[in-house]
Amino acid sequence: MDAWIAEFRLSITRALAEQLATTLNPLSPAILGPAALSKVDARPGVYVLFVAWKRVYVGKAASNLRTRLEQHYRKLSGRTGITMSDVRFTCVYVDEDLDAAAPEKLLIKKYRLDDTIPWNTNGFGNKDPGRNRDRSVVKAQHFDALYTIDLGYQLSVPFTVWSVADLLDWLKRELPYLLRYENKNKSHLTELKHTRIELPDIELTAAELLIATIDALSPGWQATALPGYVILYKEETSYDSALLWWSRKDHGTALETRGPQRFDAGEVEMADQGDLLE
Repeated sequence: MDAWIAEFRLSITRALAEQLATTLNPLSPAILGPAALSKVDARPGVYVLFVAWKRVYVGKAASNLRTRLEQHYRKLSGRTGITMSDVRFTCVYVDEDLDAAAPEKLLIKKYRLDDTIPWNTNGFGNKDPGRNRDRSVVKAQHFDALYTIDLGYQLSVPFTVWSVADLLDWLKRELPYLLRYENKNKSHLTELKHTRIELPDIELTAAELLIATIDALSPGWQATALPGYVILYKEETSYDSALLWWSRKDHGTALETRGPQRFDAGEVEMADQGDLLE
């Protein structure tokens, strides 16, 4: 091309990414907790999570930034290997009209040039993988392998007498990680509904509540702690990546078995990389 001729290409997405980064970068990260979250409006926006001042995740909230960040706070508070005072965030309110431009993906693309957002590709944003994937071997670099669930998480149980079904339903709502249990087999569901369980009037850990549940049910039930969630079914199964499981045979008490805790090398698969990449 001649020296006096040039070609101009307008990149709206590049300009948007630069403007978002320019707005976010000067902000001072606040500790991810109730005090700072109470000041976040229920508006659409994008946000950045930091651990020990290092940027680890970029996300978006299509309608409510506070709710989305509260979900992250809840999830992270139930993990090992993370000190919540080290987790911080910044956020920017974004006009709803920009949602179609996927502003968080523009930021992800920009920040990846510095390889500074590992949680965007390690499964941090995952939902329930489903029963068919419970037996999958978790990658060593997956979020769930790096920060396994905290079975010592304490809960204040509001009642001392429950049906097992009601207790599991309450636990499913209160635990900061997924609890999935039998919901199809009619005879098993009937047992959960009609089995009575009594608990002491004190704070109990997630592990203690799961053990009490296995003790209350008939032999053959198993509660399995996988790296990122807990499942409870009537089965005798060894899961390769399980942390541990509790089961009961005959009429004894719940027996704890250490899981294989097998984690595979290699990159986290695209299907496991979280909601931002779906």
